[in-house]
Amino acid sequence: MDVIIVGAGPTGLMLAGDLAQAGIEVTILERRPSTEANTTRAFGVHARTMEQLDIRGLADKLPGQKVSSVRLFARARIDLSTLPTKFNYLLVTPQYEVEKLLRDRAERLGVKIQYGEEVVDLLQHPDTVSVKTTSTTWEAKYVVGTDGVHSKVRDLVGLPFPGKSVLKSIMLADVRLDTPTPEAVTVNAVGDGFAFVAPFGDGWYRVFAWDRDNQVNDKAPLDFDEIRNVTKRALGTDMGMHDPRWMSRFHSDERQVPTYRKGRVFLAGDAAHCHSPAGGQGMNTGIQDAANLGWKLAAVLNGQADGELLDTYQEERHPVGKAVLRSSGTIIRLAMVRSRIGQRVRNLICGFLLGKAKISRKAAGQISAIDFHYGATKRAPDIELETGRLFEALRGGHFVLISNEPHDTPDFVTTVKPETPVAEPILVRPDGYAQVNPREWLAAF
Repeated sequence: MDVIIVGAGPTGLMLAGDLAQAGIEVTILERRPSTEANTTRAFGVHARTMEQLDIRGLADKLPGQKVSSVRLFARARIDLSTLPTKFNYLLVTPQYEVEKLLRDRAERLGVKIQYGEEVVDLLQHPDTVSVKTTSTTWEAKYVVGTDGVHSKVRDLVGLPFPGKSVLKSIMLADVRLDTPTPEAVTVNAVGDGFAFVAPFGDGWYRVFAWDRDNQVNDKAPLDFDEIRNVTKRALGTDMGMHDPRWMSRFHSDERQVPTYRKGRVFLAGDAAHCHSPAGGQGMNTGIQDAANLGWKLAAVLNGQADGELLDTYQEERHPVGKAVLRSSGTIIRLAMVRSRIGQRVRNLICGFLLGKAKISRKAAGQISAIDFHYGATKRAPDIELETGRLFEALRGGHFVLISNEPHDTPDFVTTVKPETPVAEPILVRPDGYAQVNPREWLAAF
């Protein structure tokens, strides 16, 4: 076995599909039985994740409601429509739709998903890793833990998860509404709580609500009237919400491992970083972790690069996780301002700043991950080629060299000609980032 992935959430499924497409033998070990529903709090797919799905030919297959702006705190608004991508919106869709899309792709590519396999031990050897589950022992060249906030893989390799709990007893529900608000996505906070409402586009709405004065254990009973009352206090109306199909409580932590790699074991998604749901960046960050790690593991396992390439996963993705912690933490702390004077100041300042085009664009670029880059390695826009477009050329998981003239390249690099000539050749990695100094970089392969 080349790679074992522990956890069949969006991060693990994305990674498994990428590896399988590159010819890597991969198995996912999932603690849950195949019949157990995964009702989770992720509610939307941001622009950069949509681009990653487009690179894999999946973006058009994901259902949901497109939202071009998000209202925060009275008149403050983040405008996503100015993003330099055709996915200049937030696609509100439940996490299970994303998982289904990625699971279908992974299984189509030959990935084996072993359900009911709970990891109980892990041992690293010079060239392999042994993973013991409740039923058997598995062995692979590399292991990736994508098993969530309570990651068993993280615990077994002895990595700390420093941070703290920020909010307790956040209430979550999917409901029907009689009278939705005019804004597609609505957020507001008052002194004793906040509420968030977003449409899935199929008549169901995702609601988050938090009551400062009733922060109880996650397992405490949850009454639907509690969600309705908090929403009404925060938004001025409960919009006639009714018929909840499920409800839950959860607490929100801010944590990040100091290193995403220990030997032959890697961590990605919530196993590596977790933060508040503010901004809807959790699932998206995990999927983008997978997009970064997948092609690197494949290149090493296929003999195209040496093992040092795998160190760049930590170098590139750890700062992104830290930035997401910072931005989501800022939003949630603004939502928690208690005094009326503080709320007025917050609303005034946020409204003023986000009313400025440059600041609004920067906020949109941060929350959507469109503006994240790795030093001099920048996100590549989906430019038009003489035949098709760049993201279509990237399908298949190989590198693409954009050049006005033909070039001799390794067999894992496809050369394409741009519709508009470029000043110099541009090498685009499988994860859609343009690599500087393509000749020097390819020489290392």
